[in-house]
Amino acid sequence: MDIKEYSDDIEDLFVQFLYSDPETFVRVKNIMKPGFFDDPDNKKIIQFMMDYTDEHTALPGKEQVKAITGKAVEVIEDLNSEHTDWFLKEFERFCQQKAACLAVYESLDLIKNDRLGEVVEKIKQAAELGIVKDLGTDYFMNVAERLREMRERRSMISTGWKTVDDKLYGGIERGTLTIFAGQSGAGKSLFLQNLAINMASNGQNVVYLSLELSEHLCSMRLDAMTSGYGTKEIMKNIDDVDLRVKAYYKGLQEKGTLIIKQLKNGCTSNDIRAFVKEYETQTKRKVDAILVDYLDLCMPIDKRVSPSDLFVKDKYVAEELRNIGIDLSVAMVTASQLNRSSHDEIEFDHSHISGGISKINTADNVIGIFTTISMKESGRYQIQFMKTRSSAGVGSKVDLKFDIKTLRIKDLEEGEADATMATATNILDSLKKTNIVTDKHNQPKKSGLGDAKALRDLVKRKNI
Repeated sequence: MDIKEYSDDIEDLFVQFLYSDPETFVRVKNIMKPGFFDDPDNKKIIQFMMDYTDEHTALPGKEQVKAITGKAVEVIEDLNSEHTDWFLKEFERFCQQKAACLAVYESLDLIKNDRLGEVVEKIKQAAELGIVKDLGTDYFMNVAERLREMRERRSMISTGWKTVDDKLYGGIERGTLTIFAGQSGAGKSLFLQNLAINMASNGQNVVYLSLELSEHLCSMRLDAMTSGYGTKEIMKNIDDVDLRVKAYYKGLQEKGTLIIKQLKNGCTSNDIRAFVKEYETQTKRKVDAILVDYLDLCMPIDKRVSPSDLFVKDKYVAEELRNIGIDLSVAMVTASQLNRSSHDEIEFDHSHISGGISKINTADNVIGIFTTISMKESGRYQIQFMKTRSSAGVGSKVDLKFDIKTLRIKDLEEGEADATMATATNILDSLKKTNIVTDKHNQPKKSGLGDAKALRDLVKRKNI
C-alpha cells in the first residue's frame, strides 16, 4: 500500500470520531492499538477509552477523559452513515499501515537474534489486520446454496483405501492436519509412503518430506510398490524396474506427481513453506497434499521453546503444520511416535501419544497404526481411529492387506476376512475380552493368561 502521512489533526479527528460514536468504537476496537497514534495525548486517550470500556462496557465522560489524560476530547455532532463509511475505510487503512510499520520496526531485534520465524508471523498478522466484514453463516437461509458450497469447498482427497475413506466420509480434507501414530517399527513411514503413492495415483500433486530416511531409500520402497519387485531384487533388475514403473504411471487414469525431498532433522514449518513455495514456482503446479515424516523430528519456529519440553514443542509444531494446511489449502499429513506405555496395549488412546494431548487437540484426525512384525509377516495392517472431527469413525478399526515383498498396503478383498484368514481385529478383541483388562490408571488386572507378556506370547504363537 502507499505510505500515507497522517497529521496530528487527522489523528485528533479519529479520536473525536471514536469518542462520538460508541458503536463505531466497538467495531474497530479489536484492530487498533494506542501505539498507532503518534501524539502522546492521543495515545493516553485511546488507552483510557479501551481500558474503561473493558471494565464498564461504556465510554467515559468528557470530564473523566480530561482528568485522566489531561486533554479534552470534543464530540462531533450530526454524524451520518456517509461519515461513518468514510471513517471505517480510512481508519482501517490507518491501522493497517501503522501495524505494518510497527511490525517491521519490531522485527529488527528479532532478526538480530535469529528469530526469523517470529518475523514472518508478525508481518503476517499485520497484513491480516482489518475490520470483520464476514458475518458468518445465516443458518436458516439459503440451505441448498450453503450445502453446495460446502460440498465444493471440502475437496476431499482420497487415501486410496476405500475402507479408510468410508470412515473419513470421503478422505482427508484440505486445510486439515492428520496424524498417524504408531510404535517404533510399526511402519509409520511405510504407511505414509503408501498413502503418498495412492494420492499421486489418483491425480493429486503430492510432496513427501522425509526428515529421517534418505530420498533414495524412500524411492526404492516406492519402486517395490509400483514394480512388483522386492527391495532386495531392485538393484539386480534396474532396467526392468524402470520399465515397470513407467508402465505403472502410464496406466494411471489420473496422473498426479510425487516429489520426495529429504529435509534436515529439526526443520521448521518455515522450511516446509519455503520448499513448497519454490516447488510451486518452478513447476507451476499447485500442491494438493504434503506428507511430513515425521512430526516429532520437527522444531517450532520459536527458538525459545525447549526441545526437551515435548508437550509445548509438539503443540507448537502441530499448530504450525495445521496452519500450513489451512493457508495453502492442502491435506497436511504427518506421523508421530507412540510412547512406551503403549507397548503392552492392544488398543490405543490419547495417553499413548508421545508428547501428550497437545498435538491431539490440534489435529483434525488421529489414526493409530497397530501393526506388529508378526502381523506384517502374515499380511495384515491394522489402523485405529482415535480422533476424527468430520466423521463418526472414532473408536473403529480397519484391517488392511500387506504384501511384505512389495511393501504395498491395500484394502482387503471380499472374502479375505473369513475364518481361514482371521483378522487381527477379531483375534485381538477376543483376547482382550477374555484375558486382560486395563483400567483408567493403566494397571493391568490379570485373569487367565495373566500379564501382557503372556498375551504377546499367545499372539506370536497364533502368528498374527
